[in-house]
Formats: sequence, structure tokens, C-alpha cells
Amino acid sequence: MAEQKESSVLFSLKELMSLEEDRIRQEDDDKKQREEAEAHARLEAERRAREAEEARLRSEEERRRQEEQRQREEQTRLEAIRQGEVEKARHEAENQARLRAMQQQQDHERQLAALSQDKKKKQLTWLVVGIGAVLVFGGAGGGYAFYSSAQEQQRIQALKDQEIAEKQAQLDKLMGDLKAQQDAMAAAQAEIASAKSDADRASAQAKLAAAQEQQRKTQANIAAVKGGGGGGKASGGGGTPRPACTCQAGDPLCSCL
Repeated sequence: MAEQKESSVLFSLKELMSLEEDRIRQEDDDKKQREEAEAHARLEAERRAREAEEARLRSEEERRRQEEQRQREEQTRLEAIRQGEVEKARHEAENQARLRAMQQQQDHERQLAALSQDKKKKQLTWLVVGIGAVLVFGGAGGGYAFYSSAQEQQRIQALKDQEIAEKQAQLDKLMGDLKAQQDAMAAAQAEIASAKSDADRASAQAKLAAAQEQQRKTQANIAAVKGGGGGGKASGGGGTPRPACTCQAGDPLCSCL
């Protein structure tokens, strides 16, 4: 009986020791799992922090790159505007110089025409005086001859005056067209300088090319009118001699020297 009790006690002790060992192992396992979980969580947190920092650095670098690109584009745009303004100012100065030269030449031609008309009027006055003298002293026949000559001179002068007026009207119209074309060129150059896309720039360049072509044609027409193409109307009398040149020697704008 005593042996059974002792065996029972030993069995109970072994069971208790086994349970204690199991508990200790379980605690060790739990502790190891917690440590592993904590280590994993720490590594995961470090990884996320590292990735977040790398993403922040990449974003900052991209922002800096975009800002530098924007600044370069802005500088390019401003430089294009500046160059466009310089080119526009140069074209305007050249056009104004050409307009002034043309205006001076027109004024010179008007003065020459006025001088020529004054000279013709004086000649007609002397012819009338001569006619009167002939009528008084030379008889009706000679007076009629002088009168007919005076009438012919008046007719020729009227044709010349009409030709001069028509040529001046043509020049005035062409000068107005030239001014409008120069304004169109300046506007197109401004559009090129401020263009925000290739399509806008191409459209403005096409406008500029068209205005330049129109200006070239207008300048050619002005040169043709000034070149004396209107001689047909004034020659209605058939082979009328060219009037004497009244220009001063060395006049660079004179057309008869």
C-alpha cells in the first residue's frame, strides 16, 4: 500500500515536472515568437521609413528638375521675346527710313512738277503777250498761228498735269498699302515673339511671309510708277519733245540728269 502511494506521488511529481517543462518551453516559444515579431515589425518599419525617405528624395529631385526646366523654358521665351522686339524695332526703323526716303522723293518730285508748271505758265504768258503783239503789229494771220500754238501747248500741258496727278494718286495709294503691310509685318513679328506653341509660331511666320511678299510687290509697283511708266498718256500729241531739265547739277533725286 505504501509502495502504491509512493509510486503515485512519483508519478504526480513527474507529471508536474513535465507540465512545468511544457510551460517553460511554451513560454520560451512565445518569447521567441514575440522577439521575432518585434524584430520583423522593426525591420518593416525601417523599410517603410527608408522607402518613404527615398520617395521624398525622388519627389524633391523631380520637383527641382521640373523647376529648372521651367526656368530654362521661361528664359528661352523671354530671350525669344527680346530678340523679337529687337528684330521688330530694326524692321520698323528700316521701314521708317524707307518711308522717309520715299516721302522726300515724292516731295522733291512735287516741287519739280510745281516748278515745271510755273515755267510753263510763264511761257504761256509770254506767248499770249506775243500773240497780242502780233495781232497788233503783224496782222490776224500771224496772230492766229501763235494762238494755235498756244492752244496746243496748253493741251499738252494739261495732259502732262493729268499724268502727274494720276501718278501721284497711284503713289499715294501704294504708299498707304506699304504702310499697312509694314504694320502687318510688325504684328506678325510680335505674334512670333509671343507664340506659346509651334502651331501658333508657324501661323505667325506664314502671316509674316505673306506680308513680306505683298510688301515686295508693292515696292516693285512703286518703283515701276516712279520709273516713268506713264509716258504713254502724255505723248498723245505724237512725239512731243521732252521738256528741258530744270534740276540743279549733282541733284541725287533728279530723274532727268
